[in-house]
Amino acid sequence: MWAILSILVENKPGILFKVTHLFRSRNFNIDSISVGTTQNPEFSKMTITTIGDEKQIEQIVKQLDKMIDTIEVKRLDEKKTVYRELVLFRVKVSKASDTMEINNIANSFGAKIHDARKDSIMLELTATPDQIENLQELLSKYEILDMAKTGVAALQRGGD
Repeated sequence: MWAILSILVENKPGILFKVTHLFRSRNFNIDSISVGTTQNPEFSKMTITTIGDEKQIEQIVKQLDKMIDTIEVKRLDEKKTVYRELVLFRVKVSKASDTMEINNIANSFGAKIHDARKDSIMLELTATPDQIENLQELLSKYEILDMAKTGVAALQRGGD
């Protein structure tokens, strides 16, 4: 089961290490992680995605909640949360028609073209992880030369 965890922590050196060490020491994998300061620079928000069964997810939430520098830990409900990830792809262009085809694929996903050269095109997409995976699958037939992804950023919808 895939889980999105939102963790509000004190903005102190070493807190990222403590959180990731907790995952490692419990033998949990982090699928994605994004960290940034909040509107109050004394605090940072971490958004971590991970996979585990219900018991494992509950255990990691409880362990995170016990940490001294942790203010709040929430497991976000996927259906009540807006979550997005950013990806950049550099895709090989072998022939002139590839450029038009890649542009059409990018447009169908709402991706932006940032750098078009005779031998490659760079795309940017902000979307859900599933949408990014679908785009990656379509682009793979052209050869993805490089890619970079951020971690998932997520906020629970208002009123929930």
